[in-house]
Amino acid sequence: TIVIADDHPMFRAGVRQAIESDPSLRLVGEAGNGAEALRLIRERSPEIALLDMRMPEKTGLAVAKELFKTNSLVKIIFLTMHDEEEWFEKAMEVGVKGYLLKDSLPSDILQAIHAVASGKYYISPKLSGAMMQRKQESKAFTEDFPDIENLTETEQTILRMIGDGKSSKEIADELFVSPRTVD
Repeated sequence: TIVIADDHPMFRAGVRQAIESDPSLRLVGEAGNGAEALRLIRERSPEIALLDMRMPEKTGLAVAKELFKTNSLVKIIFLTMHDEEEWFEKAMEVGVKGYLLKDSLPSDILQAIHAVASGKYYISPKLSGAMMQRKQESKAFTEDFPDIENLTETEQTILRMIGDGKSSKEIADELFVSPRTVD
């Protein structure tokens, strides 16, 4: 049993059509915002909730957090246009089982639902390819600069912050050290 929540009616209609094409699946509700999704999920207790990460009234992340706080058994798959690693990490931290990009094929949506329903995780193929590429680049970087592994935890934190585009002053303020120490 499935609930879909997305603020774009045309997108919901496409997902509904994909779900209805599989006789083993049953749609038990649709919501156009996060608050409505939360109410529907609590009311109808679906096995799977397909949630957009960004919706009015409550984000998919907020809905997931609230459900997991109350030990809800629903398994959540995020449907999102966000293919950045930071969004994926936020989703995984919350405890979702699936992360699917909105430009996925209907067959990918069905595959994600079946995988998550059987207790597995599912990551959009496009995203998993990009993550593997980043992993390879990171490995190559570490091989090119082996001393990076010898940096202290603070030095690694500063390096990440520099990578995020923060200035020495911003880093110093955040870490409660002088800009000269950061430099």
